[in-house]
Amino acid sequence: MVNADDFGFGTQIRKSPFFDATVRWGARGFSVYNHMYIPRDFGDPEQNFWNLVNDAILCDVAVERQVEITGPDAAAFVQKLTPRDLSKMAVGQCKYILITNAEGGILNDPILLRLAENHFWISLADSDILLWAQGVAVHSGMDVQIREPDVSPLQLQGPKSGEIMRALFGDSILDLKYYWLREVSLDGIPLIVSRTGWSSELGYELYLRDGLMGDALWERIMVAGMPFGLKPGHTSSIRRIEGGMLSYHADADILTNPYELGLGRLVNLDMEAEFIGKAALRRIKEQGPSRRQIGLVLDCAPLKGPNTTFWAINTGEETVGKVTSAVYSPRLGKNIALAMVSAEYAQIGAEVEVITHSGPVRAVMVECPFYDPKKSLAAA
Repeated sequence: MVNADDFGFGTQIRKSPFFDATVRWGARGFSVYNHMYIPRDFGDPEQNFWNLVNDAILCDVAVERQVEITGPDAAAFVQKLTPRDLSKMAVGQCKYILITNAEGGILNDPILLRLAENHFWISLADSDILLWAQGVAVHSGMDVQIREPDVSPLQLQGPKSGEIMRALFGDSILDLKYYWLREVSLDGIPLIVSRTGWSSELGYELYLRDGLMGDALWERIMVAGMPFGLKPGHTSSIRRIEGGMLSYHADADILTNPYELGLGRLVNLDMEAEFIGKAALRRIKEQGPSRRQIGLVLDCAPLKGPNTTFWAINTGEETVGKVTSAVYSPRLGKNIALAMVSAEYAQIGAEVEVITHSGPVRAVMVECPFYDPKKSLAAA
């Protein structure tokens, strides 16, 4: 029997309130994200994918730490951090945003939640935005308080997730719209529930507001979900690459700007607010990005797992880009990849050579996302 103490590098890496439960339910391996352990192995990753797309999985994503911003100037301060126009964001709404630095580089691509008029959570990808936000606040002249609250999310994702939520909360939860949130309680456990997730499938995130109740929450959801085929799982690299979803430090980083990723829709240069990076992003838009993200289909035997290094993309003798995320999709029957390529070479249908871990292979540039590009499954 695996023991929770069998995993660990010391006390400097934090464990989530669900850690012991995930080990009991079969977690075999973890990686580190936002200075915390995240389960990455519940057995066969292909089976995890099929569990997700056919039924539902429950994932410990407490590593999505929250930066809480409150105070009279909270709304103005949050707008300072992001190029996305938040002027019409309502209380109870969520938005996918980018956080940029003065050069227009992406520091994080989180979900923003507005809990009240002057109360926001920034639900983070893998970088230290708590420190960035506190640093920006020091000389901002704004009246805000910034901290990391005791909040730990779970993701319930997959086509059966709505039925499981109804079993847990009743019919009323089905009225919750895509990218909206609601404050609820489950057997006395305080939660924020949102119609969001990192899967491109129908899904919900349940933000636990009391870390002492993590074990009880996990077990309660698993018991309610078992009649619907719910399985413990981990975020699926296969599904997120199919859906063209970014993984920070892989597909985006501080040297990547929104226009390279085709995310100009998240940048509003015409709004009055002076967000960080506005001048740089205006200049990049006028000049055009020097690189572009593009999809690739690799012509080789099915990959045994995702790439663990960036693979060079060559045209003739010239290296023109890199593969950032690659995986075999059993549903599509193809090796698919997200890549960053010099803008002049980013042409749909063009053939290139990719230097994989096992040698060079032929690849073709294609549009991405590879599956359900309009996110109709998640938004259903």
